[in-house]
Amino acid sequence: MFAEDDLLPISALQHLLFCPRQCALIHLEQVWAENQLTAQGRVLHERAHAPGPESRGNRRIIRGLRLRSFTLGLTGQADVVELRRPTGRVPPGERTRLHDLPGEWLVRPVEYKRGRPKQNDCDRVQLCAQALCLEEMMAVRISVGAIFYAQPRRRQVVPFDEPLRRETQESAERLHTLMAAGATPPAEYAARKCRACSLIDQCMPKSAGRSRSARDYLDRQLKQASASLGPESSDEAT
Repeated sequence: MFAEDDLLPISALQHLLFCPRQCALIHLEQVWAENQLTAQGRVLHERAHAPGPESRGNRRIIRGLRLRSFTLGLTGQADVVELRRPTGRVPPGERTRLHDLPGEWLVRPVEYKRGRPKQNDCDRVQLCAQALCLEEMMAVRISVGAIFYAQPRRRQVVPFDEPLRRETQESAERLHTLMAAGATPPAEYAARKCRACSLIDQCMPKSAGRSRSARDYLDRQLKQASASLGPESSDEAT
């Protein structure tokens, strides 16, 4: 069990699985820069966090709910938590009663993302961490949630099966290990991922990677500069 002061941001799990160096730059070194992609994501989350509960038929929508898990050592804020009236057969433990709402409810976290579904599990792990926090806070079992992706403008249903739960728990452990070590991992350049990262100028993935020294970086820059100037500039310099 973790203490209140030891809780880490749920969002850091998404950063960790996307890129451990990005995670350390943001959460260890407190480095942040915004580009068009992060700005779009920020606006989307601000809209999702608009205050005030909302009712839609048999659903109750809660925005910006604060979350925490002392078991995983995580804290954060859910974009949306949907409370739904049970219909039909429901797995054991999924029905819950809330002190300010009559009847029984199912709990479903919903995360909003600006882009498309990703190939890795970074978004699903972030959502699953929210579900595990809610389970701990509300003493209820949550079997499924959803991610709303803005570009296709539709939801992707995410079942919280045992492999995803295990990956989420292991990712939380990795996050605590990274933060406790207090060291930023070296860069590993991946063209598509790095070009989309708002921290590319701060990270310098082409010069700060494994087996790359500052001297090698300067030598490459000097060679590129000489090549761009041409032979006439070299003659003038001599």
